[in-house]
Amino acid sequence: MTNTDEPLYCIGCGARLQSTDPKAAGFLPASSLDKARAGEEVYCQRCFRLRHYNEVAPVELTDDDFLRLLNALGESDALIVNVVDIFDFNGSVIPGLHRFVGDNPVILVGNKADVLPKSINPRKVTNWLTQAAHAQGLRPVATVLTSAKKGHNLDALLDLIEQYRAHRDVYVVGVTNTGKSTLINRIIKDENGMADLITTSRFPGTTLDRIQIPLDDGHFLIDTPGIIHRRQMAHFLNPKDLKLVSPSKPIRPTVYQLNPGQTVFFAGLARFDYLRGPKAGFTIYADNQLLLHRTKLENADAFYDKHRGDLLSPPRAEDLADFPKLVRFEFTPKEESDLVIAGLGWVVVPAGVTVAGWAPDGVDVLLRKALI
Repeated sequence: MTNTDEPLYCIGCGARLQSTDPKAAGFLPASSLDKARAGEEVYCQRCFRLRHYNEVAPVELTDDDFLRLLNALGESDALIVNVVDIFDFNGSVIPGLHRFVGDNPVILVGNKADVLPKSINPRKVTNWLTQAAHAQGLRPVATVLTSAKKGHNLDALLDLIEQYRAHRDVYVVGVTNTGKSTLINRIIKDENGMADLITTSRFPGTTLDRIQIPLDDGHFLIDTPGIIHRRQMAHFLNPKDLKLVSPSKPIRPTVYQLNPGQTVFFAGLARFDYLRGPKAGFTIYADNQLLLHRTKLENADAFYDKHRGDLLSPPRAEDLADFPKLVRFEFTPKEESDLVIAGLGWVVVPAGVTVAGWAPDGVDVLLRKALI
């Protein structure tokens, strides 16, 4: 029997359980709360509906909540495991994380390696991730590629954790939608056979408070709430369309032979313009289900205004009022480069040509040295 005054927490999202406010985190009916007090492990109503019916009930976490979480990292003597999405590094890096971790070592985990095209050299991706982290001021002691979904390279990650944690707690941090909780579930399953203990989904903000998993030396592996990154493409999408920016299968490249003056739309979410240069091949890496549509640059603005929400969907017609305008970024790379639309994909661009990428206001468009 559990002490009735002792706080109880949802085993799925970490929220403190309560039966008074249905709109607040951790709500469940009083009868279920009594079961928790009797010693049963229970999920809050939000987790139950998400796990069984794929329904999501929004619960707001404020920026102050996340700031408290980040400040706690520097105050702890711990190993930090920072999970990022290989497919969306710029949308999944925690801004200013290096200022919060203090002297604690950081392992950088590039998740979702299973969706990268098979032609990409893993070592090249690992080097790029490390360099990208350095550019953000972060100095990871190790970088490893994994797939939480497939369990790829999990042993290597566990070995690194044991190597660097030195009998300390391990905080697993990341922004929403990086697969952080899925990765922890995979670790739990491999260690003790318990499947899907922590609630996971495509929806941003599934974990609401710290979830502590005991380690064999009395310390804990701690899953933390996903930090909200305002520049993620996922935050502009209807939940039904999140799968189009969260690939679940290896990406198949699409090659276009373009003349200057042509445009390729990424559904209604983004756009790529070929402005100046000779006829050339451009390889696009995006979710296999996402619509790509080629048209003339001179007609592109009118075409977008006419067809967004129907032919160019997502966004859906009912979501257009809240969807940001597309903002233009122009580039003339000096070497073969990837024009990256954060969270959506990238276009391989030859050296010396001039191109433009368009993305929702607030989403990054940038150049990097070609990965392939």
